[in-house]
Amino acid sequence: MQTPIPFPSWPDVAADLVATAAGRAPADLVLTGARVVLVQTREVMAGWQVAIRHGRFAYVGPDASHCIGPATEVVDLGGRYLIPGLCDGHMHIESGMLTPAEFARAVIPHGTTSMFTDPHEIANVLGLRGVRLMHDEALTQPVNIWTQMPSCAPSAPGLETTGYEIGPDDVAEAMGWPGIIGLGEMMNFPGVVAGSQQMLAEIAATQKAGKTVGGHYASPDLGPAFHAYAAGGPADDHEGTSEADAVARMRQGMRSMIRLGSAWFDIAAQITAITERGLDPRNMIICTDDCHSGTLVHEGHMNRAVRHAIACGCDPLIALQMATINTATHFGLEREIGQIAPGRRADMIVTSDLSALPIEAVYARGRLVAEGGRCLVDCPHLDWPDDARDTVHLGRVLGADDFAAKAPKGAASVTVRVIGVVENQAPTEALEAVLPVMGGVIAAQGDVAHIALVERHRGTGQVVNGFVSGFGYGPGMAMAATVAHDSHHMIVVGTCRAMMAKAANRLAEVGGGVTVWRDGLELALVELPIAGLMSDSPAAEVAAKAQAMVAAMADCGCTLNNAYMQHSLLALVVIPALRISDLGLVDVTRFALTDLVVRENP
Repeated sequence: MQTPIPFPSWPDVAADLVATAAGRAPADLVLTGARVVLVQTREVMAGWQVAIRHGRFAYVGPDASHCIGPATEVVDLGGRYLIPGLCDGHMHIESGMLTPAEFARAVIPHGTTSMFTDPHEIANVLGLRGVRLMHDEALTQPVNIWTQMPSCAPSAPGLETTGYEIGPDDVAEAMGWPGIIGLGEMMNFPGVVAGSQQMLAEIAATQKAGKTVGGHYASPDLGPAFHAYAAGGPADDHEGTSEADAVARMRQGMRSMIRLGSAWFDIAAQITAITERGLDPRNMIICTDDCHSGTLVHEGHMNRAVRHAIACGCDPLIALQMATINTATHFGLEREIGQIAPGRRADMIVTSDLSALPIEAVYARGRLVAEGGRCLVDCPHLDWPDDARDTVHLGRVLGADDFAAKAPKGAASVTVRVIGVVENQAPTEALEAVLPVMGGVIAAQGDVAHIALVERHRGTGQVVNGFVSGFGYGPGMAMAATVAHDSHHMIVVGTCRAMMAKAANRLAEVGGGVTVWRDGLELALVELPIAGLMSDSPAAEVAAKAQAMVAAMADCGCTLNNAYMQHSLLALVVIPALRISDLGLVDVTRFALTDLVVRENP
C-alpha cells in the first residue's frame, strides 16, 4: 500500500488557523485581487482576499494583509473569480479506462478536486480485494477521492454470474476503512422493494456507520414501488431522465443527481425543475457517472457538466452550488469541502468567466496543482499485483460457430427479441425483428447485428448469443470489450461471426480491453490489463487509443454519440428494457430471463 499524502485534520491545525485569522501568525499563501464566489450565500465578493495555512482556509474576507508575513506567498488574481473546487457526487473511475492515479491526473486540470467514486466494476471482477486496491490508490492522490463501498455484485442475483460477490459482511468490514464515505448505488432496487434481507442489511450497516447510502432506481414507475424504494434508505439517485423523475426524488427527501457523462445527457431534461418550476436547488447535484478517457482529456469533466447546466439556462451560481456545496453537504462534508470558508480544505479554481468557465488555475489543499491545462503534481501509482492483471479466462480458443444463434429445427425464419440501443441514454428498447435462418443459424441483417456475451471469469468457454440494433454497423466487422457493466464478462457485437471470434480471442491474448476488427484486420485496440477494465498508462496515451477506437467504430458505420458507452452497458441487467447476461436474455421490466426466439414464421 502506498502512503497517503499527509494532510492535517482540522483539530490538528485549528489553533494555527485561528492565529493566522487573528493576525498572530503568518499564512502560507494569500490570494488577493479576487472576486470570491461564496456558494454558501450565492454571492460574489469583489476585492476579497483569502489566507491559507496548512492547506486550509484561515481567513476569507475583504483584507488579509494582517495574515501576511515575510515568508507568505502572495498571488494577485487580477480581478478573476475564485470558486470552490468542483465535486463529482457519483462516478466510476473504471469507466475512464484509467486507474485512480491516472484519472486524477486527467481531471485535475479541469478543476475537479473531490470525487465520490463507486468501484463496483472492479468489485465484480476481483471482489472486496479489488475495492481495497482502488481505495488505497485513491488515498494517495493530491486531490480528494472518497470511495463508496459497492453494494451489488451481482447487481441482480439470479440473472447474472460475477467473478466475485459482495455481501453484508463485506460492507460492514469496508465501513471501517479510512476512505469509505458510504454505500455505492443500490442497484438491486427490486430487491429493496421486495424487502430483501441482504440489501436491507447492507443499508443498515452503512447507516449504523453514519454514512451515506447511494441510490439507483432505474424504473419509470413512480408509484408504490418507487415509494417503497425511497423508504428503504437510499439518499440519492442518478437514474432520472425526466423532470418528473427529479421532482419525485426531491419530494421524497432524496438528492436528485443529474448527470452528464460521455454518453448520458440527462441534465437538460431534469434541470427544468429548478430553472422553470423554481424548486429549491439544494437537493439537486451534478455528477458525471461514466466518462471515458477521450472525454476527460479532450472535453473535460465536471467543468463540462457545469457549463452544460449553465447552457441549459441555469444561473451560474446555482450550477456551481450543484457541483460544490450541495455535494459536500450530501456526504456530511460541508465542514471539509465545497465552499470557500474558514477551516475548509483550500480547494479552489481561478477563472475569468463564470459562464464559459475556463479553468485557468487549480489549487488543491492550498497547493497549485494545475495551470493552463497542465497538471503540475505527481499522482502516485499503486503497484498493482499480477493477479489483478490476469483476469480474462475464456477456457479455450473461440471460433465462428461459437457466435451462431441456433434456430428451431426446420424454421425458415424466426421473430427474435432484439436489444435496441438508445442514443445518449442508459435504457434500451425491447424490440422484435424477423430474421432469416441459414443452415440452421439465425442470420443478422440490416441494422440488426449479432451480440454475444462470453464468460471470462472462470474459463467455462460459455457463449450466449442474441441480437442488437442501433449501432448501424456495415458488413464484415466486430467489436469486443471486457468492459461490460456490471458483471464484466466480454461483450462482442458484430456483423461477421468470424470477426467476432478474432476479436474475442485477441482480448484474451492481451488481458482485456476493447478491440475493433473488419475484414480480417484489427482497426483499433485499447489495452486494459488491470481487471480487464483499466490501464495504468498515462491518460493521454489511453485517450489517444480510445479516440482511435471511436474512429474505427465510425469507419464501420456507427454514427451514435460515444457508442462505446452504449456497448459497455448491454449486459447491465438492472436498467430496462432488454439486456444480455451469461444466463441468457434478460427482460428487465420483469426481472426475468426470456427466450431469444419469440416465434417461428411460416
